[in-house]
Amino acid sequence: MNRVHVILTSVLALAIWLAACAAPTPQVVEKTVVVEKPVEKIVEKTVVAERTVVVPPTPVPGRDALIVALARAPAALDPNDHRHREAETVIRNMYDGLVTRDTTSGVHLEIAESYRWLDEKTLEFKLRKGVKFHDGTEMKADDVVFTFERTIKPNAIEYPQPHTAARKGLIEPLTAIEKKDDYTVVMKFTAPWPPALQMIVHHQIVSKAYVEKVGTKGLIEKPMGTGPFKFVSAKTGLEEVVLERFDAYYGGAPTLAPVGKACVAKAVFRVIPETSTRVAALLAGEVDIITEVPAELVDTLKKVPGIQVKTVPGTRPLWMEMNVNQAPFNDVRVRQALNYAVDKDLLVKKVYNGLAKPLGGPLMPTNNFADPNLKPYPYDKTKALALLKEAGWVPGPDKMLVKDGKPFSFVIDTQEVTRSLAEALASMFRDIGIDATVRIWEYSVLRPKLLAGERQAFVGDWGDSAFDPVGHMEAKWHSYKEGSTYGRGNFSGYANARVDKLIRDGETENDVAKRKAIYYEAQKLIYDEAPAVFLVLPEAIEAALARVQNWQPASDSRVNLHDVCVK
Repeated sequence: MNRVHVILTSVLALAIWLAACAAPTPQVVEKTVVVEKPVEKIVEKTVVAERTVVVPPTPVPGRDALIVALARAPAALDPNDHRHREAETVIRNMYDGLVTRDTTSGVHLEIAESYRWLDEKTLEFKLRKGVKFHDGTEMKADDVVFTFERTIKPNAIEYPQPHTAARKGLIEPLTAIEKKDDYTVVMKFTAPWPPALQMIVHHQIVSKAYVEKVGTKGLIEKPMGTGPFKFVSAKTGLEEVVLERFDAYYGGAPTLAPVGKACVAKAVFRVIPETSTRVAALLAGEVDIITEVPAELVDTLKKVPGIQVKTVPGTRPLWMEMNVNQAPFNDVRVRQALNYAVDKDLLVKKVYNGLAKPLGGPLMPTNNFADPNLKPYPYDKTKALALLKEAGWVPGPDKMLVKDGKPFSFVIDTQEVTRSLAEALASMFRDIGIDATVRIWEYSVLRPKLLAGERQAFVGDWGDSAFDPVGHMEAKWHSYKEGSTYGRGNFSGYANARVDKLIRDGETENDVAKRKAIYYEAQKLIYDEAPAVFLVLPEAIEAALARVQNWQPASDSRVNLHDVCVK
């Protein structure tokens, strides 16, 4: 039996479960899925049998590149014009910014040598000397000014048609940036902006001369930055991006070891959407690192010789948002009842294999301003039923809840990636007499319907990679207004004037204690009014071959290859 045959045999049982994850991008199903099985059965998965013999993987002979398998293709490779985590992963291996982030929430100086606030609305950066672009030219203040002006100025991106950079929303209060000298820039904000450094992490510097020469189309086709790797080639659709070490690299953030040029000579990002194929490629030694490992496979993969699995708290908290403007969810007692009806500890155990944390409100527990006093709603069916009875919902002849002769029935809309979670929730709601069903959508089709208030409930996440309420609270919990960045992710229709004011006040309050008080009050109001069932924060999970060294998943899902070596 040859090696590939043994590996494929060992993966066969994995594939039984993983096949569900390998389906093509789903469209709206014609009918909802009625969920009647208990949650323990819904989340049971078939994994590798204990008797299966797995040959320790080794890299394919002749392969010298470090290969990372991504679950999705980057949306674009323009540092100014994307809002996509996979895009940021590839971009930040080719480009550096004024500051960067470690694998958790720490911010470190990168291209910038130092910074200081000249006043509460003016931020000065001193730049490192000798930082080179991949074409050998030195990065200077003109490049930094050009980069941020390209982001904040209306219609500064000319291709494929004039439009404003997608990254503008990540630095909205910045109104101007000026060059003081070749190695000093000054940023001017409309008001105090406490999360400035956390948000500047998400902006990488481009070459003014290069972009003016080749235009946006040329920059996309052949990226050119100051990062540890330089661009070599990319397949159409960015299904594969090949990079090589930049030997003139200045070294990167001095407080993040190792400092110096990248350890590996060549790096490849390869898109493998199907989870089963990604896992099989790792087990066959065809790739070195895979992202988005299902929690159910962690214990199994850890037993495979030659495979290492690592986890880190993620930055994608999950909720089931309820449409507060439609019955029955226009009654706060109903919304609170559904929070009590969910056994979050069971979800963590069965759906996430223990690799998640219950949410104690509208912010993930690792957000720097999450209120530690807010505890997750406890699982209490008696309390849930009592609140529902207060709201007029009582058991009918079949023990299902009714009010005024009408059954308590609703649809949970979600995507394929959160299907198991949604089905588990539906099972718990049916357990207390609520007829809950699940419907699967493609997100681009569903999102406008959610914002238009056309859906009843939605299970999904919203990223919080800045570890700060700014960029998150105003998106999820501020009232929605068409054309505004506020409320752009508010799928419950929740609106509270006091919460809106607190969110806006928190954005400009520099005093940390006062800022905490502001956000604590806002979180408590949202917690009590319960526009969502606050669910869990899953871990980010990756796996790699044993030859991969100095590798650690990042909470913001970025794969940083500068630090990685191979045996």
